[in-house]
Formats: sequence, structure tokens, C-alpha cells
Amino acid sequence: MRVIGYLRVSTEEQGDSRAGLDVQEAAIRNELGRREWSLERIEMDVASGSSTSKRPGLERALAAMITGHAEALVVSKVDRLTRSLLDFAAILEHSRQHGWQLIALDLGVDTTTPTGEMMANILAVFAQFERRLISQRTRDALVAKRRAGVTLGRPSVLPGEVVRQIEEWRAAGTTLAAIAERLNADAVPTAHGGVQWWSGTVAKVLRSR
Repeated sequence: MRVIGYLRVSTEEQGDSRAGLDVQEAAIRNELGRREWSLERIEMDVASGSSTSKRPGLERALAAMITGHAEALVVSKVDRLTRSLLDFAAILEHSRQHGWQLIALDLGVDTTTPTGEMMANILAVFAQFERRLISQRTRDALVAKRRAGVTLGRPSVLPGEVVRQIEEWRAAGTTLAAIAERLNADAVPTAHGGVQWWSGTVAKVLRSR
């Protein structure tokens, strides 16, 4: 199996000393010999954060997977790939969609084997749990702010005369759809610069008043 090894350290000092990089590479090369993998190349990122964004080395590795230049991405430890379960789940889903394998030596994550795939799926389940917790905390915070009288969302930048016209039309019994049609006919921009009014857009303006 053709593989790409991926290394990462968080600071320039670690990159200059190569101590952390060499340890990671040695672990990957030892596994190469044991499994008779073919190492296509090693990619690395130095002085990168824990997020998987803005990592050119990782981006090159993932691009190679998509184009078929390698069949598996190997890291010595999961936290060298990412410390976020949500990022890990996203990378795992990327591997499934594009048909390549993911191997993290420290936790036994190895989607080429049933046991290793099970471990990857367990981590993905915890990632989904984390995602639900974040979503619930966000909803709870928004409810608390509304109860405290905090106005949420971006402030409307509609001219006062447009708002008054909408209110007058509505008070006269004009439907939301008809109001939207009139505004579109007059080429009136929405509160945030949009070019198309909808019934829901008009309703938001009225609710904000």
C-alpha cells in the first residue's frame, strides 16, 4: 500500500531542533518496515496550530489522496493530525468519500482493518456528541440573551421611510408576498444589501419593529 506520512510540530523551535519531527518520522518508518508499505513521501507542518486549516503540508497530503497518488495517510499520533474530535471526524469522512485510508499509530486507528475502523468510528461518535453539546450550549445562550432583552443578529440598515412604507402597506391589509413584490419592482435593497425580497424578509422587518 502506498502511503504518505504526516508530521506536525507547534513551534518554530521544535521545527529547528527536529526532535519532535524525527520521533514521529521514526515511528512511521518503523511501521513501514513491519507492514511492507511503500512510502510515497513525508509531508509536514511546522509552527501550526491544532486546527487543520491553513496547513499546507496537510493540504498537499489530502490532495494526493484525492488524486490517487497514495492510498493512506499515516500519523504517529492522532494529536499530530488534530486535537479536535470535530476536525478528526471531518477528515475521516473525507477519507470515506474519496476512498483512502487513515492510520494513527498511537490509538490503533486504522481504517484498513475492522478493529482499526471501529476505533475510528468510536472517535467519530464522540465528535458527534461534542458537536451536539456545542449546538445545545449555543441555543441555551441565545435563549438566555433573549430573556435578558438582548437584541440578536445584525442591526437593520433599512431607511426609516422604507420601514414605515412596509408598515403602512401591512396595516392596509397587503399580504407579505405582495409587499415583497412591490419592493422588488421598485428595486429597493434589503436590510443587508440584497436584491431580492421574500415574504420572510418582509416578516423579519415587521418583527424587528
